Amino acid sequence: MSAGTGTTGAGAGVADRLTGFVRALRAQGVRVGTGESVDAGLAVAALGLADRERLRAGLAATLLHNEGQRPVFDQLFDLYFPRAVGAPDSGAEVPSGREELRDRLAVALASGDAAELAQLAAQAVDSLGGYGDASGSDGWSAYQTLERLRPQTLLARVLAGLRQEQDTEGEFTDRLTADEIRRRIEDFRGLVATEARRRVAERRGTDAIARRAVAPTADRVDFLIAHRGQLAELHRAVRPLARKLATRLAARRRRAARGRIDLRRTVRGSLSTGGVPMRPVLRRRRPGRPELVLLCDVSGSVAGFAQFTMLLVQALRDEFSKVRVFAFVNSVDEVTELVDRGRADPEGLGARILTQAGVTRFHSSSDYGTALGEFAERYAHTLGPRSCVFVLGDARTNRTPPNADALRAVRDKAQRVYWLNPERRSAWDTGDSAASVYAEVVDMYECRTARQLGSLIGRLVPV
Repeated sequence: MSAGTGTTGAGAGVADRLTGFVRALRAQGVRVGTGESVDAGLAVAALGLADRERLRAGLAATLLHNEGQRPVFDQLFDLYFPRAVGAPDSGAEVPSGREELRDRLAVALASGDAAELAQLAAQAVDSLGGYGDASGSDGWSAYQTLERLRPQTLLARVLAGLRQEQDTEGEFTDRLTADEIRRRIEDFRGLVATEARRRVAERRGTDAIARRAVAPTADRVDFLIAHRGQLAELHRAVRPLARKLATRLAARRRRAARGRIDLRRTVRGSLSTGGVPMRPVLRRRRPGRPELVLLCDVSGSVAGFAQFTMLLVQALRDEFSKVRVFAFVNSVDEVTELVDRGRADPEGLGARILTQAGVTRFHSSSDYGTALGEFAERYAHTLGPRSCVFVLGDARTNRTPPNADALRAVRDKAQRVYWLNPERRSAWDTGDSAASVYAEVVDMYECRTARQLGSLIGRLVPV
């Protein structure tokens, strides 16, 4: 196909493909500098294109900074440096129907033949994944392919065949074999998704598909739409993000400790240099570490956002003189100890808060007005001039009174109060959202991803 503006076509040169690949990585938040791009070009020249997996490893070594960027890298690499271009290899034997394809897939899963699995993925998309008019497919769907092929239902057949061939029995052996076959099935599903993306990219342009069809890294996924696997990945990312934030906060604290110029002492010291202030004298500051308070909505879809923030702040606790965490749905309770213990089992933290803390009363829907009022009444006395409060929630009150006066009372007690809202700004004040009511009292910030959260905490926390 011909390559239009901003499109890497099937016949594009290696330099164009590499340039588009680097551009797509940058669009996905991977920092790739000019030097790294040059190194990638040198790697391509040295490794060549014959061994695709060696080329993948070489480009990953030159372009990536951490392992968390690898999933995005692999998806984009498969788009810009595909295994094949066009339809499946014409020299291969194409299955005549779905059942024959399933039979061959079962054999390949049992043997673990990677090349055969890749070939079957291409053939499956070709025969089962196309949709459009009769003259040719307008597109290809990995979901449609997998729904028709249903590779997950082959597990029992493959296990039975292996058990018969190897003449082995035992619960432990069967469990290990089943886990291995499940892994191969998941790998095959990934191959089907890659093949479908590649075919769509041939028609619509690689750059366009790279922007729309490549899953972002976990730190760029919206908290409100993150699935369980992405939340688990975010929990694993707490420690590295905390170390980065701790370094940033410590640097800010060192700069703040230098203080401002002491004009009187600077002028006095300049007498020895004829009145020229050669050595400015600074007022030394001894800033105390702030106290951090989190007030978190743990209901519904915002629970993942709240849990990740709790764990992140708890990992940063050495940067603050005190960290206290409060959770609410329609009643407030302190959960600092639960969060501290939750570092060992982050995925179960939300369930423990809901069952062990008094965060609900009478019903399970968020009631910001009641919760804020209860916090102001029971806990406002714990706030002081060094307290920085972060309210975490979407400000959706379920049509209950927002009680902005309670938030105003908290603001008057603390040094600073910020509201982090995981919804898009365009969704504020829609439906039952009272975002603008609360934003008139305290500063409210959109905070949809872990990347935004790290930036905001690093910037807003006082030194």
